Amino acid sequence: MSLKDQFGKDVLLTGWGHSRFGKLTDETLESLIVQVATEAIGNAGIEAGQIDEIYLGQFNSGMMPLAFPSSLALQVSEQLANVPSTRVENACASGSAAFQQGTKSLLAGTAMTVLVIGAEKMTQAGADVVGAALLGADYDMAGKPSTTGFTGLFAEVAKHYEKRYGAGAGNLGDVLGTIAAKNHRNGVDNPYAQLRKDLGEAFCQTVSEKNPMVADPLRRTDCSPVSDGAAAVVLSVAPTGGATAPVRLAGFGQANDFFPADRRDPTAFAATRVSWQRALGMAGVGLEDLDFAEVHDCFTIAELLMYEAMGLTEPGQGARAVQEGWVFKDGKLPINVSGGLKAKGHPVGATGVSQHVIAAMQLTGTAGAMQLAAPRRAAVQNMGGVGIANYVSVLEAL
Repeated sequence: MSLKDQFGKDVLLTGWGHSRFGKLTDETLESLIVQVATEAIGNAGIEAGQIDEIYLGQFNSGMMPLAFPSSLALQVSEQLANVPSTRVENACASGSAAFQQGTKSLLAGTAMTVLVIGAEKMTQAGADVVGAALLGADYDMAGKPSTTGFTGLFAEVAKHYEKRYGAGAGNLGDVLGTIAAKNHRNGVDNPYAQLRKDLGEAFCQTVSEKNPMVADPLRRTDCSPVSDGAAAVVLSVAPTGGATAPVRLAGFGQANDFFPADRRDPTAFAATRVSWQRALGMAGVGLEDLDFAEVHDCFTIAELLMYEAMGLTEPGQGARAVQEGWVFKDGKLPINVSGGLKAKGHPVGATGVSQHVIAAMQLTGTAGAMQLAAPRRAAVQNMGGVGIANYVSVLEAL
């Protein structure tokens, strides 16, 4: 069973574009959207006029004054005049939410070709504005003052995890430092990444003047950076004769958890687990059939919990995936070969689309220095809030 078996048609990624991530002072939200959309359309080998619908993933939440960006993609070409375009928002999962909306348009038969864009401009806003905007994605802290912002929320998750599993988790600080070091090392090979420096395990595991504690036990190297950037992908029901072979969407899943923290187990990421099960189930594959995964490591504790939510290890045993090298580039399931959010950067609305683009590049052998050895199947996982809005896609090479 696969998506094609279930719905009777293919959903193919036929073209894509990706900007550099980082502090892009010379770029605007509009210029980033136009850049990646133009690249994706060209890569797909189609004319702009063949686009039936556009979905734009963007969080914003007050980080920039323009709060109505859905038509910015029309700036690409006069041919896009009157094309339906919709902004999609689901916190840090806005990009994958847009991707799934585009997918559903194809499956519904209301479109044959969809342009999906994820974009965010964050660095022009002050730290207090960004912090308040991100806290708007938390039921309990929205609108309240905080010195640690979202880092504080995931720090609490880490504390709950350490208290529950203790020694079974290994030395949590060291494990998280190793995850950070892995992703920084991977980011060196990603030309789009914001942070392209191999910091080493010792630096990432140690609190120092250059790596201060942000919210105990999370250090600066445990946190993804504030970023600008964009990515785009063309979705089609048939090959379009683009620059590379298309990539098939084999399955997808979404699951939302309850919003109030007291209705969730802080270490279980229960809805995240369900999103994995739904995507793998639709694709008709198991975790052992994946060659790599790009997952939502907004903080290193999130990546550790993802090992458990996806079923790579039992609950409380995520450290094993790190200690035994499973998730490294040469391991049995490489995780975040792109550097992840940790090193690539996390322009919120762009992240989910970026993950799909990076995975498509890997599956078509066009990932450059990031390239793995002939991968055939991958998963992408994107999350909004503390395990609240969860999306997983399974992609396959043709």
